[in-house]
Amino acid sequence: MSTDKNRATAAAILPLVGGPDNITSIAHCMTRLRIGLRDRSLVQEEALKAVPAVMGVVEDDTYQIVLGPGTVARVTPEFEALVAEGRAAAPAAAAVSTPAPGGPGGPGGHPVTAAELASQGAALKQARKARNATPFKLFLRRIANIFVPLIPALIGCGVIAGLNGLLTNLGWLPAIVPALAAIASGFMSLIAVFVGFNTAKEFGGTPILGGAVAAIIVFPGVAKVAAFGLELKPGQGGVLGALAAALLAVYVEKWCRKWVPEALDVLVTPTLTVLISGLVTLFGLMFLAGEASTAIGTFADWLLATGGAFAGLVLGGLFLPLVMLGLHQALIPIHTTLIEQSGYTVLLPILAMAGAGQVGAAVAVYYKLPHNGSLRSTIKSALPAGFLGVGEPLIYGVSLPLGRPFVTACVGGAAGGAFVGLFNQLGVGFGSTAIGPSGWALFPLLDGTSGMGSTLAIYAGGLAVGYLVGFAATYFFGFTRQMLAELNTAPEPAPPAPATGSDPDKQPALA
Repeated sequence: MSTDKNRATAAAILPLVGGPDNITSIAHCMTRLRIGLRDRSLVQEEALKAVPAVMGVVEDDTYQIVLGPGTVARVTPEFEALVAEGRAAAPAAAAVSTPAPGGPGGPGGHPVTAAELASQGAALKQARKARNATPFKLFLRRIANIFVPLIPALIGCGVIAGLNGLLTNLGWLPAIVPALAAIASGFMSLIAVFVGFNTAKEFGGTPILGGAVAAIIVFPGVAKVAAFGLELKPGQGGVLGALAAALLAVYVEKWCRKWVPEALDVLVTPTLTVLISGLVTLFGLMFLAGEASTAIGTFADWLLATGGAFAGLVLGGLFLPLVMLGLHQALIPIHTTLIEQSGYTVLLPILAMAGAGQVGAAVAVYYKLPHNGSLRSTIKSALPAGFLGVGEPLIYGVSLPLGRPFVTACVGGAAGGAFVGLFNQLGVGFGSTAIGPSGWALFPLLDGTSGMGSTLAIYAGGLAVGYLVGFAATYFFGFTRQMLAELNTAPEPAPPAPATGSDPDKQPALA
């Protein structure tokens, strides 16, 4: 997408979310533009979904507009610039930031089908948001906020690591291989520092102090320190230790801010924060977090080596419901720990099968409802993103509002997960060197112990199984007769004037 198109997309989105004065914060993750809104009632959601680059919207603690990988990183700066320009021209912005009443999505709109399903999807998202606003799930969301900003570096370094492995196996460019190894490994060797920085930032501390305490974990000199009768190793405890150390630093810093006199604060607070947190990290947290990290890696290997197909079936089948419940965020530190330990996470390729089941289900809906042009159009526009692992448009626009196809999509994910898990049980272990991508976008990030050819073939086979089973389960079991009668009809075109007569075949599919 060119710069002009990026700016045009941003310019199309801004008035539909209430204008510059309605924006309180702007950020983005791998696929979504995340904006804070003063008044969500100003959002023209149906018109927003109609913007060509918008794949869907998700309502959470922020309003999230799904733009897809790559696109979101280019549209966000343009959106920020437009918001800044709009605020600079305050009088003009005030005049145009309030949308006209009765816009798109108001009463008297299009006759049902895809539009009605989108409305149902929005209601389901709102209900899910209310259910997910528990203290535990909000805590998991904050943990996820620590790791999500690291994903671009994990992806970039993971792709370079895969390229380096390919060159090493082929014996090509031997002079370049060491340089690529350094580039790929540099970030992972210091990931604890970034985790500490983000942890302190997320929990209200001074980010650099969180990073400073976490840096102790990767300092080579810790090898001279003994804890619990054992010498420490640089990196012991990894990201879990860094998270715990930085979180402790936040609480120590807040305590110091409360009790240390202001005249001494600039000297005493940073010193005590680093000293107290550092000592606890060295003589407690590194050892404990190291044991926890080792246990996670051992359990993941044991699970797939012994449970194999069954473990894959459960993980692949339940991942979409976990996403709906907000519990999938608990997996992010686990993925990162596995990548730090073995170079890849064995869980992600299995969980990616959930997206394959979703794609297969959507294709089945497309062919099962040949007369529902609006819903088929929604599926056609969302499928390319679905193949690349961006599933929100298909989930919220198609399968979840329909109900049964969401369940049959999970069946497809379970079948694909069982396929990949079976080969793990047979000794063909592999995983992803980064988190974030899924679907076809995961191919460049795959690595394993049995050669790249086997790894790619098994992952592709898992996707194929997920597609086929998701399609078959949805096509044969995803609809009741009543659903087909209501949904498999062509929407009535909107004429400029009411049509005379009443042909029963022209009535809306749903009341």
